[in-house]
Amino acid sequence: MRDDIGGGRDITRLPKAHLHVHLESTVRPRTVRELGGPPEPEGPFRTFREFADQRARVRERLVTADHFRRMALEFCEDEAAQGTRYAEVTFTAAAHGERVGSPEMPLEAVLEGLAEGSARYGIICRVLLDHSRRRPAERLRRTLELALRHDEVIGIGLAGDESHPLAPFADVLDAARDAGLHLVHHAGETAGPASVREALTLGHAERLGHGIRVLDDGELVAELRERRVPLEVCPTSNVLLGLVPSLREHPLPRLRAAGLVVTVNTDGETALAEEYARLREVFGYGDTDLAELARASVEASFAPEEVKARLLAQVDGWLAAPDPA
Repeated sequence: MRDDIGGGRDITRLPKAHLHVHLESTVRPRTVRELGGPPEPEGPFRTFREFADQRARVRERLVTADHFRRMALEFCEDEAAQGTRYAEVTFTAAAHGERVGSPEMPLEAVLEGLAEGSARYGIICRVLLDHSRRRPAERLRRTLELALRHDEVIGIGLAGDESHPLAPFADVLDAARDAGLHLVHHAGETAGPASVREALTLGHAERLGHGIRVLDDGELVAELRERRVPLEVCPTSNVLLGLVPSLREHPLPRLRAAGLVVTVNTDGETALAEEYARLREVFGYGDTDLAELARASVEASFAPEEVKARLLAQVDGWLAAPDPA
């Protein structure tokens, strides 16, 4: 615990990287209503399947290029207001393409929206394409093909229910690695250390989406610590999905105490500055702690080194500014 607990610097001005956020989960409630009806309840959810089904109902409202472009543009505006300076946003491009009958359109429209939003709001956005573990490997192959056509897409990964193994996708993941794409998978969210080990070996994971269950295996913790594999931790999402009883019981402080690389993210379930503010409130984190978490997010990103250096200097500047408290 730090001696600057209660520090009052404006968290929205803390420069941050956002590494684990599903674009479809960030659609504004007003936008959801305008695209076809009132938004569904936001949780808490009793099961992961209930959560996934609710998100599917939102995704089904995205039909035209204007819908996808608007979602991406509004994402940029909202993230910039939270102090996000760099985002690696996840998008399920191949599934949308199949659903609307136009394989390329959803991703191309999203990239257009992100480009416009980046220019308008001063945020850098790159894209990770995900694929549900429940779906066929052939769709992941199409995801890889989409990724390789666009420089703004920097990686792919497996998401969803971890009871479905990565093994059926191994060949495609090997091809993605060989093509120079980054690989990031959900693991250690709904399942334990075995899922994480599979993501690291068969999946060639460079970061772990969530990873909150790694503490159950001391050898795995030591390996992750030694290899400096970052965890994309999403505390509020974990509570909403019923994976953790409450924010106060969340393992984030224990993950940090174990020497692991912890980054703070939202999964799309809240605003990033609000996530940081909750850590300040619940765990007593002072501004030094929050700056350390922001630095970790920048360092764990796949941003170019010059972008990282600029953002890290901005984080230092935020912490050096006078504390209004």
